[in-house]
Amino acid sequence: MSSILCFGEALIDFHAQPQGGAGQPPAFVPFAGGAPANVAVAAARLGAQARFAGMLARDMFGDFLLKSLTELGVGTGDIARTDEARTALAFVAHDDKGDRSFSFYRPPAADLLFRPEHFREEAFDDLAIFHVCSNSLTEAAIAATTVEGMRRARAAGALVSFDMNLRPALWPRDEAPLPRLWETLNEADVIKLSAEEFAFIHAGAGSDDAVLERLWRGKARLLLVTDGAEPMRWFSRGARGTIEGYHVEAVDTTAAGDAFVGGLLARLATEGVTPGRFDTLIADERRLVDLIRFAAACGAITATRKGSFTAIPDQAEVKAFMEKHA
Repeated sequence: MSSILCFGEALIDFHAQPQGGAGQPPAFVPFAGGAPANVAVAAARLGAQARFAGMLARDMFGDFLLKSLTELGVGTGDIARTDEARTALAFVAHDDKGDRSFSFYRPPAADLLFRPEHFREEAFDDLAIFHVCSNSLTEAAIAATTVEGMRRARAAGALVSFDMNLRPALWPRDEAPLPRLWETLNEADVIKLSAEEFAFIHAGAGSDDAVLERLWRGKARLLLVTDGAEPMRWFSRGARGTIEGYHVEAVDTTAAGDAFVGGLLARLATEGVTPGRFDTLIADERRLVDLIRFAAACGAITATRKGSFTAIPDQAEVKAFMEKHA
């Protein structure tokens, strides 16, 4: 089976815990996380061969991330280490619906120091899918590395995936995200956006159809737009549709979108969907809907649990969940 390579940041999510009582200070518990790392964990737990590429600090948190990825079956041979910066941290608070807010401690951070020369020569051999998100676009050098990786993967015959996962707090105040976002959107075959992100890229483009026309001028062939518990929308160059999601009681949505993407990519990889076969899949609406529903189940289960890596389900859990909610 060809592998999925997820590139970008791995960091520590400190999740707020319920206060023990009046006068007690808030407590935060560390969890291994980071959007592309979450996607790699999801794909591995669902039976795909998944690898993670990125820069980890030589500190206690970098060691924890490496250990966590290894224990969950993610290949770590594409990870580089550095003493030049520490591991990025994110403090996560939740409202009563499980939606989260973040306080980031990045930059500086080790993940921003990965450069094209840190990719192993064989990193793109026998590669099914290369996946990235926008958190590796926030500085010029790491953004260039991200796009270079996407182009190398495409040249090697892999599908290219992009989940925007936009975190405005990570961007410099004087840096407009849209130019880099559009450069990256233009390099991806598969794009996943939240409804808010879809609205965000409307700036300067206008209507949904104007945005889609601009996307189709790039490499994009499938766009998925999620909206929490609301119906998902999908768009291809020749069709579009909506799909009902799963209604669950959300506890923590931190890694739900990443689990959705990991489920999607795991199915594509395990079914042997190559760039040449991708258009055939998209044209088969019944098969496409089945794939998206599987991805949605992965995200829904994850939202019912606390944590990042630790919240993501395995294949048996997803199967049981889908049978229950058939």
